[in-house]
Amino acid sequence: MDVLLVDPLVPEALAWLQERYQVAYQPELADDPAGLRQAVADTRAIVVPPHVIISAEFLEHAPLLQMVARMQISSDNTDLEACSRRGVRVLQARSATVRSNAEYLLYGLLMLYRRGMVSALLGRKLGQVRMGRELAGSTVGLLGMAPVAHTLAPMLRCLGVRVLGYDPAVHHAAELWGKLGVEPVPYDELLSRSDAISLQMVYASRFKGWINERLLNHCKPGQLWVGVSRSALFDPEALALALCDGRIDACLLDGANPAFAAAGSPLHGVPNLHLTPRLGSHTREAKLRASWYLARRIHETLSPEEARREPGGSDFAALDSTGFPESGDPPQAATPSQWASLAMHDRD
Repeated sequence: MDVLLVDPLVPEALAWLQERYQVAYQPELADDPAGLRQAVADTRAIVVPPHVIISAEFLEHAPLLQMVARMQISSDNTDLEACSRRGVRVLQARSATVRSNAEYLLYGLLMLYRRGMVSALLGRKLGQVRMGRELAGSTVGLLGMAPVAHTLAPMLRCLGVRVLGYDPAVHHAAELWGKLGVEPVPYDELLSRSDAISLQMVYASRFKGWINERLLNHCKPGQLWVGVSRSALFDPEALALALCDGRIDACLLDGANPAFAAAGSPLHGVPNLHLTPRLGSHTREAKLRASWYLARRIHETLSPEEARREPGGSDFAALDSTGFPESGDPPQAATPSQWASLAMHDRD
């Protein structure tokens, strides 16, 4: 078997691979470690969901493996050093979810600014619904300048938002700030001046618990937070205190670790903390971009000479980016048949 799909691709990307390779789709192996180790024995490339662990021990069962691919970013569950030693390429469709995550953050901000939205949808009377406010004229701080921030910043500016930014890895004199129209400020000023914070900071182990009591003491009272970054950035006790004493009015985080607000955590039961299960990257368009990106890269890895001989390189260049094609059309307009297949697959 050439390719083992434990995480599915869209139907036409799957068909494209099947024309070139032996492909098996076995999603049940995601929760069957023993079965997965047996299946990977003769596999050259594997696509796995975020929770599947690729360790040095796992690689011992995969002597032919050349590539480990994921539809979503999940470096925690991949032993990168072991893969490097074995010459196994690790691929993640990083750019595929940039736009979808940026839209999720914008949605989160709009929802939290209108705090009475959920109450109204539940049928409560106007007198029971909290007064909302508008994004226009407010100040939003971007904590972290990951690619998601590059897409989110122009969206916010178009809505009349003043955008501030801080990233410990980006110098305040970098050209990036001017290109995005973001005002670089120190982190304490970012928190003290912003009505809301959008968190999309790239995680590294040295930043574990970085958002602690000392940092959160700078929050503007009643601040709103949305985020798609790793929940390990937070000191849970400090966040719980900020949510309870009025520094943070509400916080919406996507894809947090299951233990982050579980029983026994200081955040367990905190009513103004809202967690979603990685919805930011869960869109049809993101799935489409990620599927074709991985399919093409698998082909380039397993058959590099054949891929180089193909005229024009990637046939899916319009999808191999964070944005839309130059025509301004969305991905489904550029590839209508792929979009139709995806819609049909979703109904199954």
